Amino acid sequence: MKLVKNIQSTAKKVLQEEAEAIQKISEKIDSEFEACVNHLLTSNGRVVITGIGKSAIIAQKIVATLNSTGTPALFMHAADAIHGDLGMIQDGDTVICISKSGDTPEIKVLVPLIKRTGVKLIAMVSNTKSYLGKNADFILHALAEKEADLLNLAPTTSTTVALALGDALAVCLLECRGFNSNDFAKYHPGGALGKKLYLKVSDIYPHHELPCVSVHTSVKESIVEISSKRLGATAVVNADGELVGIITDGDVRRMLNSHDSLAGLQAQDIMTASPKTIHPDAFATEALHQMQSRNITSLVVVENAKPLGFVHLHDLLKEGLV
Repeated sequence: MKLVKNIQSTAKKVLQEEAEAIQKISEKIDSEFEACVNHLLTSNGRVVITGIGKSAIIAQKIVATLNSTGTPALFMHAADAIHGDLGMIQDGDTVICISKSGDTPEIKVLVPLIKRTGVKLIAMVSNTKSYLGKNADFILHALAEKEADLLNLAPTTSTTVALALGDALAVCLLECRGFNSNDFAKYHPGGALGKKLYLKVSDIYPHHELPCVSVHTSVKESIVEISSKRLGATAVVNADGELVGIITDGDVRRMLNSHDSLAGLQAQDIMTASPKTIHPDAFATEALHQMQSRNITSLVVVENAKPLGFVHLHDLLKEGLV
């Protein structure tokens, strides 16, 4: 095995060349790119993206990005298209064909078949004068003058450029459609990312019983309530059921340090008045922010001055928000 004398310099050279290639294509964004975006915005169909080899892999990633940002898209392998998959193209769809050269045999076979369906064809191609470039309705110029490897053979710079151009297309469509965080949450319901955007306090607190005592409940009974509900705290309410305080494990420890006997002590004697609260419709991320900024581990969920439950830091940890 031949050892590379300077691995770091080789890695830096590759990254620099690919960064420069992306910079060059950014300078080629023009009215043609804008026309392509406007066409996709006004189209009632889906975006079908095709390619072969490494271009097919990039096509799949761009499809995933478009789908997750509000533009319906699907992948069609260029080789499979001529063996039946061409049937996935419907009226009103737009096909994006990714090819560095634009002149491979598979592409030359596929392009006339796509044109025969009557849909619009967008070429994401380095050589705009290629067969693909000349037969496309729109061109996304993915210029890649040289691959990053010494032999100038391995798809490296060209695939990076295509990927970046696909991202630029997706983000432009996203912004033009006014795609917002609520839309994003709709398409990303799973995982921590989706939960940060849609999970509310009301989705969490019902999993626990509400620990609650009145202002006149004895301290002993209050401690039993805290222990039985396993949240490390209990709400304290007045005669109307309105929240007036909270007793935490910390309040109990402080009480034991300052009192020799529990006799005669009531919840109102050791509670913390005006505890930190949160509304059930608040997002879980807001609860997390309050806990972190105030260095506390739980909040009382309150609506119309009455406690509904607790949201604990452990709940947010379980949901993957921390």
